[in-house]
Amino acid sequence: MTAPNDVFTAAKLGPITLRNRVIKAATFEASTPNALVTDDLITYHRLPAAGGVGMTTVAYLAVSPGGRTEGNQIYWRPEAIPGLRRLTASIHTEGAAISAQIGHAGPVANARSNKATALAPVRFFNPLSMRFARHATRDDIDDVMAAHAAAARYAIDAGFDAVEVHLGHNYFASSFLSPLINRRTDEFGGSLANRAKVARGTVLAVRRAVEKAGTPIAVTAKLNMADGVRGGISTEEALQTAKWLEEDGGLDAIELTAGSSLVNPMYLFRGDVPIKEFAGSFKPPLRWGIRMTGTKFLREYPYREAYLLRDAKLFRAELSMPLILLGGITNRQTMDLAMAEGFDFVAMGRALLAEPDLLNRIQADGDAVKSVCTHCNQCMATIYSHTHCVVTGAPDTVTPGV
Repeated sequence: MTAPNDVFTAAKLGPITLRNRVIKAATFEASTPNALVTDDLITYHRLPAAGGVGMTTVAYLAVSPGGRTEGNQIYWRPEAIPGLRRLTASIHTEGAAISAQIGHAGPVANARSNKATALAPVRFFNPLSMRFARHATRDDIDDVMAAHAAAARYAIDAGFDAVEVHLGHNYFASSFLSPLINRRTDEFGGSLANRAKVARGTVLAVRRAVEKAGTPIAVTAKLNMADGVRGGISTEEALQTAKWLEEDGGLDAIELTAGSSLVNPMYLFRGDVPIKEFAGSFKPPLRWGIRMTGTKFLREYPYREAYLLRDAKLFRAELSMPLILLGGITNRQTMDLAMAEGFDFVAMGRALLAEPDLLNRIQADGDAVKSVCTHCNQCMATIYSHTHCVVTGAPDTVTPGV
């Protein structure tokens, strides 16, 4: 038996080397009011980079205007590249790597805010935008795959070290994987092999683009282990999809996630359910609707450390490729547990939002350091204005690295 990896040692991720095995997970920043990089966005990522993470992940960089979850998000285009170069340079100055999460929101896209038609496996109504997503044709699917390849080329040009292909949360590729949403009867519907074609084709399109560019960046993916709803993506089907992705050879690692932005987001965000705060982010009548029916959409799941570990261990047992454990990673003991269970990296979200310098403190003081994150999840409601922790506020400094 080999000794578990030390989470604070350098590690290879495909062709790149991270200074440690901790990744800041993609959490939408709400810092791009004109769909372009701002100083605020740079600060948002510079703080955890200075705070010790091995890599930070920018969320969410859409592959097309209609692929955004809302109209202020950055989408890949020449106009966005200078700002993204400033962002990557700032992170590199802090000694960390930076990944671009790329994807198409599919039925999650806010067609009203984007002023562009949303796409889905079948015609689908999004209650947040009060608009229908259009049934995606074969040409639409091909265009989305090609847009992912173009996004990878843009990411290389902008100085990113990695791209994370979004295959989760019932976004475009994930909605095709879901038997609940994907009721198609053509080559992209029915069997899992058919429903997985979009995810597999998208990853391979990105891999080919990266190889053709000749610049060594890592390619990872965020993949749902389960949607958390009856009839949605099951763990068994997700594991088979992961095996196909491994066989295809397009990925350097998979980040394992869960939940559906459409029907069950709290399956990923365990802890308190901020219905009042979430409703307050919208105008009537949607605000009233969320207050009255919010418990059906925002279901409550108790928080515990490493809450996705049980399902993730099923993937670790069947796959040989590097895996990134997400969900309830807040202290040194849980990081060490992840390493002992054979995971190659851990990803942190809310804990770093509360304390960008948490990694520096853990590395300095080990088990004595406990995260101040209370898992109140009120940060969820801030993604419509400016994402921040309501417990600690918005810190603008971090403690020096160790």
